[in-house]
Amino acid sequence: MSKKLEGKVALITGGSTGIGLATAKRFVAEGAYVFITGRRQAELDTAVKEIGSNVTAVQGDVAKLPDLDRLYETIKSKKGRIDVLFANAGTGEFASIDSVTESHFDKIFNINVKGALFTVQKGLPLLKDGGSIIMTGSVASVKGLENFGVYNASKAAIRSFARTWTVDLKARKIRVNVISPGPIDTPLLGEVPDEA
Repeated sequence: MSKKLEGKVALITGGSTGIGLATAKRFVAEGAYVFITGRRQAELDTAVKEIGSNVTAVQGDVAKLPDLDRLYETIKSKKGRIDVLFANAGTGEFASIDSVTESHFDKIFNINVKGALFTVQKGLPLLKDGGSIIMTGSVASVKGLENFGVYNASKAAIRSFARTWTVDLKARKIRVNVISPGPIDTPLLGEVPDEA
């Protein structure tokens, strides 16, 4: 039986845990070669062992443009192209409107919004025409979850990017989609208070 992603090359940011790691495992099972990124080398090493084969991990922070440049240099030298770009890296923290600080805002928007934008922009030269961009949004982008305003807004930006990039990239036949899950049992959810 043929595998859906046989011979494809995928990049998954935030691929060392949670949704990214689960996706990397599935993509490899479907025949893809995957590149995963994450900020913590130890988690990346564990993820590579779990995935087992057809994987390269590149440590880096999507909010740091030199890290993205290094990532794409690695992909270019090893595989020369990307068929699927999954901009999944993200973070979230609770803060009420009266307790939001500049550092809280910068952390969330740098990873969730700036990181997604430049992950896609810098990946476009390697992304094959007819390829696929997937981004991790959230139901929070439309639900207005309490004390989660900055995160909610960051995920609304992802949805907006996808709508714009669908038009921007139509000549290259590149599909742009957002997945918008509700709460998923990942390490990120461990930071959510039980009452939430």
